[in-house]
Amino acid sequence: MTEERYELAIGRIRAIVTEQTVEVRFRDYFRKVADFIIMIDELRDKLAEGTYADAPLEELREWNEKLYFDIMPQQYGKSYANPVCAAAKLGEAYGMILSFLYTEVRGMIAYVFEGRTEYLDILMELFIEVYNRFEEGTPEITCIKDIIYWYASDYCDVFVADRIKEQILPEETLAVDIIRNSDLSDLRYLYRFGEYVGENEWGSARYIDSLADAEIKKMADVYTEGYRMGFVNTGKDLTKKSTVNIRYVLGFERVVKKACENFEKMGLLPVIYRAPVSVLTKRRHAKIGYCGGSPNPQYDYDHRNDQALFFDKQFMERKLEVIRTVYEKYKEQAARFAGPACMEVFGEKPFAPEQVKEAIRLTDGQEELVRQFDGRQSQITNQYIRGDERSYTIIAYPVPEIGERYEEIFHEVVKINTLDSKMYERVQQILIDALDKGEYVHILGAGENRTDIQVQLCSLSDPAKETIFENCVADVNIPAGEVFTSPALEGTNGTLHVSGVYLNELWYSDLEIEFANGMITDYRCGNFKHELENKEYIRDTILHKHPTLPLGEFAIGTNTTAYAAAKKYHIEDKLPILIAEKMGPHFAVGDTCYSWSEDIKVYNPNGKEIIARDNAVSALRKEDASKAYFHCHTDITIPYEELRSIAVVTKLGEEILLLEDGRFVLPGTEILNEPLKNIDRSCIMKHDNIIKRKDEDDAKSRNRDGQ
Repeated sequence: MTEERYELAIGRIRAIVTEQTVEVRFRDYFRKVADFIIMIDELRDKLAEGTYADAPLEELREWNEKLYFDIMPQQYGKSYANPVCAAAKLGEAYGMILSFLYTEVRGMIAYVFEGRTEYLDILMELFIEVYNRFEEGTPEITCIKDIIYWYASDYCDVFVADRIKEQILPEETLAVDIIRNSDLSDLRYLYRFGEYVGENEWGSARYIDSLADAEIKKMADVYTEGYRMGFVNTGKDLTKKSTVNIRYVLGFERVVKKACENFEKMGLLPVIYRAPVSVLTKRRHAKIGYCGGSPNPQYDYDHRNDQALFFDKQFMERKLEVIRTVYEKYKEQAARFAGPACMEVFGEKPFAPEQVKEAIRLTDGQEELVRQFDGRQSQITNQYIRGDERSYTIIAYPVPEIGERYEEIFHEVVKINTLDSKMYERVQQILIDALDKGEYVHILGAGENRTDIQVQLCSLSDPAKETIFENCVADVNIPAGEVFTSPALEGTNGTLHVSGVYLNELWYSDLEIEFANGMITDYRCGNFKHELENKEYIRDTILHKHPTLPLGEFAIGTNTTAYAAAKKYHIEDKLPILIAEKMGPHFAVGDTCYSWSEDIKVYNPNGKEIIARDNAVSALRKEDASKAYFHCHTDITIPYEELRSIAVVTKLGEEILLLEDGRFVLPGTEILNEPLKNIDRSCIMKHDNIIKRKDEDDAKSRNRDGQ
C-alpha cells in the first residue's frame, strides 16, 4: 500500500512540471518544488540500487550540493524557501504559506536516506492537495491554511509518535548502522547520512581520521567518563538504565564509535537520532539530535515559528495526547533512558540573524499556548523519564572554520577538556568556603562594561554540613572550572552587561539585562538599528517568549587555561557557552541547574550538602509545576577583561575580594592566574581595538558601496 501510494503520487508530480493549469504567478513555484521532489525520487532509485553508496566521492559531493543548493546563502535570495523571496513573487499571504510548504517538503532529504516511504507519501500528497486547490482557481488563503492544519493534526500521531520512539528505543537507526559498520577511513561515509556536508564536517572527519587511536580513546573516555560521573556525583543509579542518547555533529564518527563501545561496557545501548526536520517535531531553530552543518542559519531562523500556521488549543491538546499515549505504551523503555550525551562543535563565524517581516510569527495568544505546551510536555516527559533519575554530559570541539591554526587549537581544546580536575576541586573549594560566608555577591564591570549587580545568596542553617555553591569539575559539563549556585531571588538586583556574546548559536552585541528581585525587568542589545527589533530579538531567543525570567544560576568560572587559549588564538567570539561560561562569572536566566530534581540531595566532594537547589519560582512546583519551570536556561558570561571585581559581602558588611581587575586575589587561588601571565593586557586591548576599527571600516565601506 505504501509503495502504491508512492507511485501514484510521484506520477502525478511528474505531470505538474509540464502543466499550465494554475495561475501564471504560481507556476514557477509548483514546478520548482515538483522538480525537487523528482530529484528525491531519482536519489531514491540510486539508494535502492546501491549505486549511490558505491559512487565515487565527486559524485556524492555533487548530490550533496544539489540537495542543499537552493537554500545556500548565494542562492537563498532567489529561493522559494526564503519567505522574503516567496512573498515578493507570490504575494505576502501566499508567499508565507507556500514558503513553509516547500520547507516542509525539503524534509524529504532526510526521509529518503532513512527509507521512510510513508513520510515521502505524506509530503507528496500534501503538495498535490495544495496544487489541486490552485488548479481550481486561486484559492482563499484560509483554504490552504486548513489543508496545512489537517496535515499537522492528522499526522501528528505519526511524526510525533515516531520521534518519541526514536528517543527511547535502542533500534538500529541509520546513524548507528553507519557508525558501527562503515569504514570510517573512507570519508565517503559522510554522504550516507543525508545531512549537509560542508567544509567543517569534511575537515573535521579528515583531521580526526589522521589522529592516533590513543588520541581518539582519550577524547571518547573523557566524554563517557564525565557521563558516568554525573550519576555517581548525584547519587543516581546507572544500573537501572539501558539506553543513552548520543547527540553530535557530523565529522566525529571515530570518537562516537569508541564512545559507543565505552557506553556499552556500562550497560548502555546508544540511541542516535537525527535532529528533527518537520515542523511537527522541531523546537524552533534548535537542532536536538545528530546533524550535519547548517547550509544557511538564516533559513533555519526564518522558519523557526512555522508552527504558527496551525498551533491552536485543539492542536496542542492533540499533540500532548499523542506524547502521553506513546510514553505510556513504552513506559518501561522510557524509565530505562539515562539521558543525553552531547558532543558540540564551535568555531563557525558568529551568526547574527536578519529580522524579516515576511517570516511567519506567533500571535500573542499562540505564544501563551506554546508556553503552556512546553510546560505540560515537560511534566509528561518527567513523569516517564524522571529528572531525578537521569543525567547528561556535554563536551565541545572546534571545527576547521575557526582559523588557520585549527589543528593547534584542536589540541589545545583536548588539553582543556582533560585538565587536572583534582586541582580545580581543591582551589574551587577555597572560593566556596569564602562564598559560604556571604549574604550576597557584588559583581562590578570594568571600563565600558556597565555590569553592577548584587546576587543574593541562600542562607546556611548548618555551615559545618551545608554549602551554597557546587564544586563543578569535569563531569556533566566538560571542561572543569566553575562554582555555581541557585541565587535567592529577593535581593538580587542590578545590571548585567557584556560587550558581545554568542548564545545558542546567535550573536548578541552590547547585551544588557536589568534585574529586580531576581526577575528580568528590562533588556536591550545593539544588533539592530531599531530598539524594538533588539527587544524582540532578545525576547524571542533568550526569554523564549516569556514576559520575564528569573536568574536561575550564578557562577564563577575558574578555567583560566581556556581563557588564555581564547586570547592566544583570538577565538573569544567563537567559543561555545560550555567553555565560555568557565572563563568568568556567568549568569543563567531561566530554570536552575537542578530543575526537576531539586529534591535530590547533592553533595560536594568534601561531603557538604548543596542546599541552594531551589528559588522562589522553582518552589512553586509543589503547587503547580507549570508556574515553576520555563524550559530554558541561557548562560551569559562576562569575560575577565571586562571585570573590575567580584566580592563576597557578609552579614556584618565585611567584604571578601575574590577577583580584582580580572585576576584571582583570594589567598590560595593564585594558581589560577598562572595561565594568564603570558597575556599582555595592553596587547589584548590593542588587538580588540584593531578588530573593532576594522569592523567599523568594513561597515563604512559596505555603506559606500551600497551593499
